Amino acid sequence: MAESSRIYTAALIVIGDEILSGRTHDKNIAQVAEWVGIQGIRLAEARVVGDTPEAICEAVNTLRARNDYLFTTGGIGPTHDDITVDAVAQALGVDVIVHPEARAILEDYYATRGGLTEARLRMARVPEGAELIPNRFTGAPGIRIGNIFLMAGVPQITSGMLEALSGK
Repeated sequence: MAESSRIYTAALIVIGDEILSGRTHDKNIAQVAEWVGIQGIRLAEARVVGDTPEAICEAVNTLRARNDYLFTTGGIGPTHDDITVDAVAQALGVDVIVHPEARAILEDYYATRGGLTEARLRMARVPEGAELIPNRFTGAPGIRIGNIFLMAGVPQITSGMLEALSGK
């Protein structure tokens, strides 16, 4: 007898103090839930955590172990409080590196926009071993490492990254 069809699950971590304070209203839970549903994946859990390495690490390690896929939104931008890359690398026990392709993408994108500053270069940092998720809006890529997908917190950019993942 044929094996029953397996249900794949995903979890989402929405990262940012601005969400928890109410200053910013999350729109990514709904769009990620809809997107994974279209892919035939069930969103099993969504968590909102603040910009603290401990909270991000704990959520990443718990949810990546419990689900087939883990998506994060927020915390991969150019500012000092964008710590998602560092926290995920810490959770996985790997170093953070500047991805050469991400650096080249950002150098090209910012060539006519004031150049690649140290802050902007932060958006080329990835956990070692990661692949890039294209970003047609600002060039700054999302990140895939294992079953974890790190995406921007800006809903329009998140949407573009999900589109880039479609069919992969």
